[in-house]
Amino acid sequence: MSILARQIALILLLASLTGCSAMMTSATGRLADSLNDGILNQDDPQIVADGAPAYLLLIDGMIQDNPDSIPLLSSGARLYGAYASVFVKDPKRSLKMTEKALTYSVRAMCEKLKTLCENRDKPYEQYLKALATVQHGDIKLVYNFAVNWAGWISARSDDWNAIGDLPKVRASLERVVKLDPDYDNGGAQLYLGVMGTLLPPAVGGKPEKAKIYFENAIRISRGRNLMAKVLFAKHYARLVFDQDLHDKLLKEVLAANTEEPGYTLMNTLAKDQARELLASGKDYF
Repeated sequence: MSILARQIALILLLASLTGCSAMMTSATGRLADSLNDGILNQDDPQIVADGAPAYLLLIDGMIQDNPDSIPLLSSGARLYGAYASVFVKDPKRSLKMTEKALTYSVRAMCEKLKTLCENRDKPYEQYLKALATVQHGDIKLVYNFAVNWAGWISARSDDWNAIGDLPKVRASLERVVKLDPDYDNGGAQLYLGVMGTLLPPAVGGKPEKAKIYFENAIRISRGRNLMAKVLFAKHYARLVFDQDLHDKLLKEVLAANTEEPGYTLMNTLAKDQARELLASGKDYF
C-alpha cells in the first residue's frame, strides 16, 4: 500500500470513529479534491495512467457511503471524465467511464439545481429557460455537468442522438462564461473554442468566434495552460489553413516550462501533442 493510500485509509478510519457524518463528508470531500490536484500536478503521465484506477475505485467507495455528497459526486465526475478523455483508448471502456462521469455530474447537479435537472432532456428552448435560472453560485455544478456531457458525447460521436445534445452543452458553457468569463482560468472559453471549430465555415461553422474564445483562454490563464495553444493550433489554425499561426503556437508550447500548479500533467501531454502536430503539419499544409 502506498503512503498516500495509507493516509487515505487513516483519514477515513478517524472520520468513522468520530461518528460524525458531517465531518466524514467534509474530510472525504477535501481528500477527493486533493486527489484531483495530485493528478493534475504530476509530470509523469504514466504514473497517472497506472495509479489513477485505484483512486477511481476509492472515489466510488466514498460515493457509495455518501451518495448525496455534492463534493464527492463532483470530484468523481471530474476524475472519471479526465481519465477517460486522456488515457482510455478502448471505445467500450470509454463508453462506460464517460457514462459514470456524466451520471455523477448529473447527480451532483440534481441535488441543488432541480429546475435544470428536470429540463435536461426537454426540448432546447425549454432547456434554455431552465438554464437562465442558473446563478453565479451554481457555476461549478453546471460547468462540471457540461464538461462531462461533452465527454459523453465525444465517446458516442457516431450516435446522432447524442450529437443532437451539443447545442445544450454549448449553451451551458455560454451561461458559465456569461456569469464568469474567467471561470476555471478560461477553461469554459477553451471548450467553447473547440466546439466552435467542429464545423468548417462553408457549412455553418464560426471559426472566427472560436478564435476569440481560444485567445481569451490563453490570456486568462496567462499562457500557463499549454494545452490551450495546442488546441488553438489543432482546431482553429488547421481549419483555416493558417500555417504561420499553427507553427508559432506549437513552437511556443515546446519552448515553455511544463511545471505549473494545476497544469503540469496537461502541459506535459500538450508538449507531446505539439511535437506530433508540428511534424505532421508539413504534410497537412
